Amino acid sequence: MATKHHVVLPGEPIDPSLIPTHPKHPLRLGPGLRHIPPEDIVPTVAGQLITNPAKNSMWIEYNSNRYIPSQNDLVLAQILRSTSDFYLCSLSPHTAPATLPHLAFEAATKKTRPQLSPGQLVYARVSLANKHMDPELECVHPSTGKADGLGPITGPGCAFDVSLGFARRLLMARSREEGGVGVLEMLGGEEGGGLAFETAVGRNGRVWVGSESARTVVIVGRALQETDRLGLGLEGQRKLVKRLVREIK
Repeated sequence: MATKHHVVLPGEPIDPSLIPTHPKHPLRLGPGLRHIPPEDIVPTVAGQLITNPAKNSMWIEYNSNRYIPSQNDLVLAQILRSTSDFYLCSLSPHTAPATLPHLAFEAATKKTRPQLSPGQLVYARVSLANKHMDPELECVHPSTGKADGLGPITGPGCAFDVSLGFARRLLMARSREEGGVGVLEMLGGEEGGGLAFETAVGRNGRVWVGSESARTVVIVGRALQETDRLGLGLEGQRKLVKRLVREIK
């Protein structure tokens, strides 16, 4: 379970007592932190220091209008164009285009690789993030070579923009308990009348909502954006879901 600690500022040394340790897992640094050899870990942004002792990880929780790619982030990217070896993808309006190699898909070869068109959405993982290089994406697990849910987005649906902080809360393993976001569960449960839909949440502030019903897509998208914009708690989210299901026919 994640534990919240102090508010930190860029360049401010982090107290060693706040850095988690684990007998088996190496320390993993998430967004907002940088390792300066040999032992210093410093924040690159202002925000709240979050640690997860179980996974031996730590990161800075902050809300920004500009997405900065970090390794292992799950993102919803849009294809811009194709070159001879890779696709150029947009992650956000203010982020440098990312590269997605043609063979970075499950079982892809030069003959079987996906043929993606400009404008198409892809759910991918950031495999390389360096301030001196453009970010690189992949749609396979680096260890198994399996897609694990990554790849081109297909089927009817629509992408919606949310804040970066809200996207991170949605991506938490226990988003309701740790992030205070239960709106998706409510929409698929009794409060929402059992709406059938699927989602792909990108750390870059984009959420794709897929469903055979256009009404469902609109309800889910509006529920996410209004929960984010209004900063609703669980009770407020429950009231919002009931209102949207009642109003949107």
